[in-house]
Amino acid sequence: MKSFSNPKRRNLYDATLPPDIESNSVVKHEVFFSRPNLVRLNEEQLLYVLLEISPREESEKLPTPPLNICLVLDRSTSMQGDKMDMVKATAIQLLRGLRAEDVLSVVAFSDRAEVIIPASIETDRRKQEGRIQMIQPSGATEIFNGLKAGMQEIRRTLNPSRINHIILLTDGQTYGDEQDCLNLAEEAAAQNIGITGMGIGHEWNDIFLDALASKTGGSSAYISKPKDIQRFLVDKFNALASTYADDVILDFKPQEHVKVNYAFRLHTRRRKRSVETPMRLGPILRDMPLHVLIEFVVSPEALVDDVFILLEGSLKLSIAARSTPIPPIRIKLDREVRVNPSAEPPPTRILSALSRLTLYRMQDRARSAADDGQYDTAVRHLHNLATHLLSQGEHSLAKTALFEADNLERMHSWSASGNKDIKYSTRALLLSGVKEKGK
Repeated sequence: MKSFSNPKRRNLYDATLPPDIESNSVVKHEVFFSRPNLVRLNEEQLLYVLLEISPREESEKLPTPPLNICLVLDRSTSMQGDKMDMVKATAIQLLRGLRAEDVLSVVAFSDRAEVIIPASIETDRRKQEGRIQMIQPSGATEIFNGLKAGMQEIRRTLNPSRINHIILLTDGQTYGDEQDCLNLAEEAAAQNIGITGMGIGHEWNDIFLDALASKTGGSSAYISKPKDIQRFLVDKFNALASTYADDVILDFKPQEHVKVNYAFRLHTRRRKRSVETPMRLGPILRDMPLHVLIEFVVSPEALVDDVFILLEGSLKLSIAARSTPIPPIRIKLDREVRVNPSAEPPPTRILSALSRLTLYRMQDRARSAADDGQYDTAVRHLHNLATHLLSQGEHSLAKTALFEADNLERMHSWSASGNKDIKYSTRALLLSGVKEKGK
């Protein structure tokens, strides 16, 4: 960590950094700290920072960027029936809703991939609808084949002025090609191509889809019933169409004696036990700020000077609707260091975020304990989760948590959809909290 006791040296150093986020004309921000100051103690201290980034009012003057979307659809045998019928009907609905400048390609895969609709602006919509209707389920699930074909289609019309995104829809697990998929996702991230993973039912691997999507700053979604496929796909298309900044990257140098323990993007979820830099934060929507909750662990050795810098770096934004690149935006998070703690309470926003995040982490601990065979511990975490959910009025989800606790206690296993129901429902509470703040 650089420490400048000499003000002139500090000013010279500051002059080499990008402009502050406050002076930027592209985005505005607010920062909320869980405590007003750090205290000189002989032990580690936790500090939470809620970073909220949103477009400035000038963003309304920018045109909505055109889309370059590829639907990568699982058509394995297990997709037959209502799932495939709803997928095809929704794909046709999305096709009919495209603007003239939008591009939608469709890939269907099982143990091999087929391009159903190639990426092109010049299109025959009736012919395309017919090709979608002809998709028939067969074969096994090999996601890499579908992703690879989807990437090829996205690249055909890849353009920084577009929102370039792959939506992967599957109901099963892929076997043996997970690392190839993750490597492909890293290639996508390097080309500013986003990935969203949607799982139908309970047999797909949510850990894998989370890892895959998060490589690009994206997320996974859980579709419990076939009838919900339409809502999830349409909502995702609407979100992509309302994108302001399609990629936000936080680049920073690790500071001595401080550890960035977690980073949660509250409107989906991003978590790394060992946070790396640069950190992909995902998109900023026109109607919903980007919220990131960061957990810092500060060592006693850090608290020598009167002010300690927790994080110093820059935000890098990609805005498809702007013809010129956005210069990096400087960001610096610091706190005063005092002998005594402040009596000032934490801001309501950060308390609310931490409260909802606690629910998510409780189910995460329960799942980890069950995976390790520590069923008594998992049951205890689920009972604690149910108690907190009841206190927040979430009676239905509390009932689900208690039901799964009973399953783990009696049979040492979750119900068919239990762990996904709880995981994605507590994740949805994070989203609902953000939406309430944004009203």
